[in-house]
Amino acid sequence: MTQRGRATRSTGRPRDGAGPRGGDLAARRTRLRAVIEPVVNGVGYDLEDLSVSRAGRRHVVRVIVDADGGIDLDAVADVSRAVSAALDAAEEAGGDIVAGEYQLEVSSPGVDRPLTLPRHWRRNVGRLVKVTARGAAGLPGQRGEQPGGDRQLTGRVVAADDEGVQLETDDGRASLPYAQLGPGRVQVEFTRLAELGEPDEPDDADETDEFDDSDDIDDEDDVEDEER
Repeated sequence: MTQRGRATRSTGRPRDGAGPRGGDLAARRTRLRAVIEPVVNGVGYDLEDLSVSRAGRRHVVRVIVDADGGIDLDAVADVSRAVSAALDAAEEAGGDIVAGEYQLEVSSPGVDRPLTLPRHWRRNVGRLVKVTARGAAGLPGQRGEQPGGDRQLTGRVVAADDEGVQLETDDGRASLPYAQLGPGRVQVEFTRLAELGEPDEPDDADETDEFDDSDDIDDEDDVEDEER
């Protein structure tokens, strides 16, 4: 299993006064994506998610990246440095992107991230997943005379391409187009991890590669809802 991790940096310019709050988070997220996504794609990774939230006196910018074969701690750290440099350059060229001090967190997806795109399924071939199949008539174990409807499936991902996924279930193999599937959820298999000689921990128990060179965020500060 690929080692996963998170890199954090604190940067940005001190803020004069409180600055805009709340409703401006969506606009900041849009500005951030315009700067960050080309950097992530340029080094060969996919930007899976980006969020920005307020935490006390600063913002927290969370960036989730992934790639075929996974992304290790060194790669996460490299992406963090590249993104940080790009944000600094954007601020120098066009003013505040985040408006004040911010903490940048770059990480790989944890096991709890939903599978919603073909690449998510492809990167989890061999793993056990749970998913809702819509219009489930004709699936293994489903009698032909029964009307189609939603059905919870648990199976191992055998194959995945741009059109759909093959799942090996207890009732047999099912080939399903993505349009028929809800978000998939990877199931943690502790016995399988033990057989592979890996720690009995889900992927979202990230090791952290710290780059934070400032004081921690005050625990007593209220954290506003993230805009995704």
